[in-house]
Amino acid sequence: MASKQTDKPVSSSQRALMELREMIFAGYLPAGSDHLETELAEQLKMSRTPVREAILMLEGQGLLQMRPRKGVRILPLSPEDMAEIYDVLTELESLAAENAAAFGYSAQNLSGLAQAIDDMDHAIKGPDLQAWARADNRFHKELVRLGGNRRAQAIVDMMSDQVRRARATTLTLRPLPTKSNADHRKVYQAIKEGDRSVARETHRAHRRHAKQIIVDILAKHSLRFV
Repeated sequence: MASKQTDKPVSSSQRALMELREMIFAGYLPAGSDHLETELAEQLKMSRTPVREAILMLEGQGLLQMRPRKGVRILPLSPEDMAEIYDVLTELESLAAENAAAFGYSAQNLSGLAQAIDDMDHAIKGPDLQAWARADNRFHKELVRLGGNRRAQAIVDMMSDQVRRARATTLTLRPLPTKSNADHRKVYQAIKEGDRSVARETHRAHRRHAKQIIVDILAKHSLRFV
């Protein structure tokens, strides 16, 4: 008789990682601020060991920097940072769109993309920009998954955190993202029809446009902290 599977418990370092990430994104640990490991461990009510492990992982994700004898600094995002990140995301996601179009997915396989687009359209009518951002995140994550390249997925996942930080600050300062929704629907249709070239080039143009909006806002308002 097979044993019943149970969910693997979350380790202390994993919990510290998740909680510190949310504290950074929510602004409880503002960009540019400095913190001691002992201070963070006290806030999380944990020992220093799992907190230090979480800090090392977050450093690898570009969210903070460990400095000898000075503790941890939460890293800011600059327009230059975002320009570089978007350049990489643009190429990887455009490749994913092209690959997805080549795989001949059924409508059922593409239901995740379709639902994300529908949710974005519904959010725009509110408008509910937070709901739109969540649906937009789902679209991009699902697009990369459908591209079938696990290494590309890992890189995009790492960089998507930085995009999330910047967007949290610029979301209410950008135009209502109706064009973004239309772009997503064109990419979806191209993938559904197996048109690799249109899927790739439409998504590339979309990401380049999004890059320009966010970089311009960051530069104009000097929004280097979230």
